[in-house]
Amino acid sequence: MLKEQKNWLELMSKQTQIAQVLETNQYTKKFDLVLSKEDAKILAESRLDVLKKEQRIEFGQGILPAIIYAFCDSAYIMQDNYRDALMRLQEIFYLYKNEMLDEITDDELLEFMREQFENVCYGDFDYLEGTCLDIFAQAIRAGYAGYRESGVRGEFEKFDIVKRWDKDLYLETLTELAWR
Repeated sequence: MLKEQKNWLELMSKQTQIAQVLETNQYTKKFDLVLSKEDAKILAESRLDVLKKEQRIEFGQGILPAIIYAFCDSAYIMQDNYRDALMRLQEIFYLYKNEMLDEITDDELLEFMREQFENVCYGDFDYLEGTCLDIFAQAIRAGYAGYRESGVRGEFEKFDIVKRWDKDLYLETLTELAWR
């Protein structure tokens, strides 16, 4: 009996998720991003898998529609990688909700993810997950709460240990090389 009830609940959750994901097409089609019913089904199944893997429970609307709205205008997400990008972002989101001990809200985490994905990672999921979010999660676990004042904007720069190339640094390096 319990197994039947669990399967029924999972089926209802999956069908609700599919409907919610398909509804986002009304908004995302202006960015030339549309999910098919099969894509939505795969994303809903992926959601259940990642929730089990990360030992999380979700009530109500899942995070996927919020991920879709947050990332649909990304310069690095195109129709040909849309579904796979959403699957990866969903996995990363749930992993780091756990890693940050639920200290950060869903909206704050999505905002941080989006800012890093566009401005630091330039669409690189591995860098987003393995560097940006990992460093920020370590700070959160250590008690850092300064992100609340900034709304998480510009926070990674405080912890980033990689010196980035900017225009002035590039020109300075070129000048140094020219004088050698």
